[in-house]
Amino acid sequence: MKELFDVTIIGGGPAGLYAAFYSGLRKMKTKIIEYQPQLGGKVLLYPEKMIWDVGGQPPILGDSFTKQLVQQALTFHPAVCLNTKVDVIDKNKNGHFVIRTDTGEEHYSKAVIMANGGGIVNPQKLKVEGAEKFEMTNLHYTVPSLRSFKDKVVLISGGGNTAIDWAVELLPIARKILLVYRKDVLSAHEAQVDQLRNSNASLLSNTTITKLIANPEKRKIEKVQLLNSKTEEVTLQEVDHVIVNHGYNQDASLGFAPSLHIEKKDGYFYQGTATGLTTEKGIFAAGDILSYDGKINLLAGAFQDAVNAVNAAKTYTEPAAESIAMVSSHNDIFEARNRELMKELVYEN
Repeated sequence: MKELFDVTIIGGGPAGLYAAFYSGLRKMKTKIIEYQPQLGGKVLLYPEKMIWDVGGQPPILGDSFTKQLVQQALTFHPAVCLNTKVDVIDKNKNGHFVIRTDTGEEHYSKAVIMANGGGIVNPQKLKVEGAEKFEMTNLHYTVPSLRSFKDKVVLISGGGNTAIDWAVELLPIARKILLVYRKDVLSAHEAQVDQLRNSNASLLSNTTITKLIANPEKRKIEKVQLLNSKTEEVTLQEVDHVIVNHGYNQDASLGFAPSLHIEKKDGYFYQGTATGLTTEKGIFAAGDILSYDGKINLLAGAFQDAVNAVNAAKTYTEPAAESIAMVSSHNDIFEARNRELMKELVYEN
């Protein structure tokens, strides 16, 4: 039989990562299974966005915050499986969960924590012939670095919150911002829209990208052909970069286990409780995927969900265990590490 883990966490976003840290704190043998090639979840889509809503954490870029989350999650050396898609979760005759992937691989666990957010999220690609050729140069679906747009002409396609947010962020950085969107009105937050309208950005409604014209030597987009659907006017716009924010394709297939009850309420969620319980004994949930009365859809809420799910998993696998862990500042598991950190602080000062 393959290696048996105390808990397996499906999803490597903020909730899953903090659950991995906390399960290690509770001395549970832990595994993380993540579909994407790296840990971080949806925060990876916004590496240069400022995060303000984590208690005690000064404003921090998404990229830096993700690195800190991952570093913390790996404190107790959980097993990590990347590029792995879970298909089915069953139970064997020993009462252990068998987690089967799309490649037929099997993982064994006493308990499972679902931290799979809104499912597998991938940006919707630009449906223009040959667009994929420029993804390594100047066609972007996320913004890896604001510095690369300094003094450039940037065309952003999209009329939702993400597109407007990036346009506002780039106003003081780019030489020129053009926003094209296929509808009459923008569907983003009013304050951001007002800020953009009161700037020197060019807003082109009822407009879509129909062609990308490249410099064959540099393999970069030099011009974008635009079509106004109302006037049928075709124009060419010289650009340095194109950012596409057309939303995300989400694989929210949540039927991993037959008895997991799925609730539809502005999306699909596992019906559960504030303590991380789901309708399947031994399967717990945390973060965006979990629905219950009083849910907090913030990072702070994801961390609380993670703690509750781990505590529930601990008592499920070890009924005699304490229902909560000792607070970290008093926990003997950190005693040696605390001494090392204090020495470093003394030497630095």
